[in-house]
Amino acid sequence: MAASVREKQAAALKRMLNFNAPPLKNTAAEPVWKVLIYDRFGQDIISPLLAVKELRDMGITLHLLLHSDRDPIPDVPAIYFVMPTEENIDRICQDLRNQLYESYYLNFISAISRSKLEDIASAALSANAVTQVTKVFDQYLNFITLEDDMFILCNQNKELISYHAINKPDIMDTEMEAIMDTIVDSLFCFFVTLGAVPIIRCPRGNAAEMVAVKLDKKLRENLRDARNSLFTGDNMGAGQFSFQRPLFVLADRNLDLATPLHHTWTYQALIHDVLDFHLNRVSMDESVGSEASPSGARPKKKNKKSYDLTAADKFWQKHKGSPFPEVAESVQEELDTYRAQEDEVKRLKSIMGLEGEDEGAISSISMSDNTAKLTSAVSSLPELLEKKRLIDLHTNVATAVLDHIKSRKLDVYFEYEEKLMSKSTLDKSLLDIISDPDAGTPEDKMRLFLIFYITALQAPSETDLDQYKKALLETGCDLSSLNYIKQWKAFTKIAATPSNYGNSGVKPMGLFSRVMNSGSQFVMEGVKHLVLKQHNLPVTRILDNLMEMKSNPETDDYRYFDPKMLRGSESSTPRNKNPFQEAIVFVVGGGNYIEYQNLVDYTKAKPGKRVLYGCSELFNAGQFIKQLSSLGQK
Repeated sequence: MAASVREKQAAALKRMLNFNAPPLKNTAAEPVWKVLIYDRFGQDIISPLLAVKELRDMGITLHLLLHSDRDPIPDVPAIYFVMPTEENIDRICQDLRNQLYESYYLNFISAISRSKLEDIASAALSANAVTQVTKVFDQYLNFITLEDDMFILCNQNKELISYHAINKPDIMDTEMEAIMDTIVDSLFCFFVTLGAVPIIRCPRGNAAEMVAVKLDKKLRENLRDARNSLFTGDNMGAGQFSFQRPLFVLADRNLDLATPLHHTWTYQALIHDVLDFHLNRVSMDESVGSEASPSGARPKKKNKKSYDLTAADKFWQKHKGSPFPEVAESVQEELDTYRAQEDEVKRLKSIMGLEGEDEGAISSISMSDNTAKLTSAVSSLPELLEKKRLIDLHTNVATAVLDHIKSRKLDVYFEYEEKLMSKSTLDKSLLDIISDPDAGTPEDKMRLFLIFYITALQAPSETDLDQYKKALLETGCDLSSLNYIKQWKAFTKIAATPSNYGNSGVKPMGLFSRVMNSGSQFVMEGVKHLVLKQHNLPVTRILDNLMEMKSNPETDDYRYFDPKMLRGSESSTPRNKNPFQEAIVFVVGGGNYIEYQNLVDYTKAKPGKRVLYGCSELFNAGQFIKQLSSLGQK
C-alpha cells in the first residue's frame, strides 16, 4: 500500500521547498538557504505537516507571513506559498517593485486565474524584475491533513463554508454557489494530491448533491483536457489505486445532528470537546507552581501552554481512540516505567559530570573522551528525555480533561446520551439531570436535551416541552438552538424515520478501582468506568452500505457519478458490483472526532480496507451549538 494522503501532501510541500525539484536523497550536500513567505492559509497547511526543524533541514532560514513588514534580503531566493487572492497578488507585486529578494518562486495553493497572472507579469515588467520571477506553480494543496486518514478544507475564514452559512434561511443562490465552489476547489485539490479519480456517491436534494455535481463536472473537464490533465502520466503512476478507484461518499451534516452534540468518551474527541484543540495543537491554561495557593491568597496567574500532538508521538497514536479510563491507566503505567529509568538518568548525568546542566548542554557535549560508558550514556539520554517530555505532556492534558469530566459529570451525560441514541431504557428522568445544579454547564444540559429531542420517536407533548424549557431556562440555557432544531425536524423527512444509532449501549464497569492505587496521579473517585461497545454511527453505516454494495433503503437512491465516463449518464445504479477497498467519506457542513473515531474503529475490523474522513470544517459541540443558536435567532 502506497503513501497516505498526509505523506503525499508532505512530499508535495517538500518538493515545493526544494524549488519544485524532487528532494535529494543524500543529505551530505548543503541545502540552498532560502526564505519561505506564506499567508495564513499556507501556514495552516504546513504547520500540521512539517515542524520548524524539518523546515530548517530543507534550508528554510526564515519563514514569514506575507502581510508582515519584511526587510529586503537581496541575496536569497524566496519561495512564496499563498492563496491567489487580490490582496496577496498586490503584495507580491509590491515585493517585486521593492526588490526584496534575489529570485521569486511563486506557488499558489490553488489554481491562479489568467488575469491575476497577467497582473503579476505587468508588475514584474514595470519593476524590471522579470528575470527574478523564476517559476510560478499551482500547487493544488488547498486542504489541511490532520491525520493519515483525516483532512479538513480550511481553518481560515471557515465561517464562510460553515453549517450556519449553508443552512441559513435567507441565503441567496449566488452565495450558495460561492460556498459550493470553495468546497469543490478544495476537494479537487485533494484528489489531485491523492492522484486518483474517485467514483462519487451522494444523497439527493441537499448541499452534498450540489457539491457532487460540481465536483464531477470539474474532474470531467480536467480529464477531458488531455494536454493539461492533472490526472495523467507521472503523478498517476505513483497512485496506490492502480487497480481500483476509491469510492467518494458525500454526506450532508443534516443527516445526523445528534452526533456533533454528543458527549464523548475517547481521548482525542474529549480533548477536542473540553479543551482548545486546533490543527493538532492543544492550548491550555496552567497555573504556575503546582502547590495549591493558601486559602484567601490571590490565585496564581495562568500561563498559556500549548502542546503539539503529532504522528511521531507513539503514545498519542496508540491511545487517541481509547476510552479515557484506559488512557489514564496507560499514562500512569508509562510514568511508573519512566520513574524506574529516571534513577538511571541521574546516574548517567553524574558519570558525565553534568549534574545541574540543562538539556541543551547535554546534546552538545564534545565526544573527545569517547569511552564506551560515555557513548552509551549520550545515546540513551536524549531518548529518555524525549520520553519524559511526552509523559509530562499527556499527564498534563489528561489531568485537564479529567478535571472537566469530574466537575461537569461528563460520564453521566455520555452514558445517558448513549442510552437515548440506542433507545435503551433510561434509569432516571431527563428532568432530574437538567435540574441537578451540580451536573454540567448550561451548554452540557442543552446538548443533552437537543439529543433527546432529535432522537425521540415522537416529539414531546407541548406541556412536557414547556416543563423542560422552564427547567432549562432556570439553569441559564439559551433556547435559540432548540428553535432551529424544531424547524429542522419539521422540515426534514428524517423526522419520520429517526436515524438509527445502532445498539451501542455502554457497560458500566463499576467505579475505577484499579486506577485507584495510591501512587496514581489521577484521582478518579466517583467517575464511572465505562467501556464502549462498537456500534456504527449514521455516517459509518452509509459508508458501509455503499462500500460493501449492500442494498439498503437508506442509500439505494444515492446518486452515482463516474467522472471518467464520457457521457455523464445520470444513474443511481453503480456499474461495478464489487465492494470497494478504499473510500473517502466527506461531510458537507462540518464534522467531528467522534465520527472520525467511529470510522477508524470500523476500518480496524475490516482488514485490507482503507477509509479517509474529511469535513468542510471541524467543530466541537460548543462551536456547533453556537451555529445552531444563531440559526435559531433568525
